[in-house]
Amino acid sequence: MDQIKIGHFIAQKRKEIGLTQMQLAEKLDITDRAVSKWETGRSLPDSSIMLDLCSILKINVNDLLNGEVIMENYNEKTEQLLLEMTKQKEDSDKRLLFFEIIIGIFSVIILLGGISVAAFLSMAVWLRVCIIILSFIVAMIGFVFALRIEQTAGYYECGNCHHRYVPTFSQVVMAMHINRTRYMKCPKCGKKSWQKKVISLHND
Repeated sequence: MDQIKIGHFIAQKRKEIGLTQMQLAEKLDITDRAVSKWETGRSLPDSSIMLDLCSILKINVNDLLNGEVIMENYNEKTEQLLLEMTKQKEDSDKRLLFFEIIIGIFSVIILLGGISVAAFLSMAVWLRVCIIILSFIVAMIGFVFALRIEQTAGYYECGNCHHRYVPTFSQVVMAMHINRTRYMKCPKCGKKSWQKKVISLHND
């Protein structure tokens, strides 16, 4: 999506209905600074207010995300937009899953490093205990953050019915696993199976 084009489109439609940035912001219960960021292409409207924004500007979501009023080839434009958004999400999920690996590696290094320092360097017992506890806490925070990424980035595919879904955080934490493949209950078929992590929501 072209954020600059979308921003200019929002500004154009706002001016057409005779609203200032402040007046539009008040209608949406946000700051005029947020509206300014949209119109300069620095950010996009949050999905939670997108429908209200479109209603005020007298456009639809498809128009907004294309940065222009779509009259002809509506279905084709919508399909292209959905494909582009799907591709952007998949690329973002791939980056997040790579980041998860980095976090996991650093968490292990911190944990082992803290234990090694406490075990091999001469120091008071209380300091040794503090180092071990601190390294454990920092590592656990890293592991939890990495698990949260694994839960939300991409999908898990049921080994029985091949349904793809995002499990809850507790499901991911409690499930037996081999790397990113986890033994969980599918919300669709209700059966437990080894479910692998996939990026796309749909089968290729």
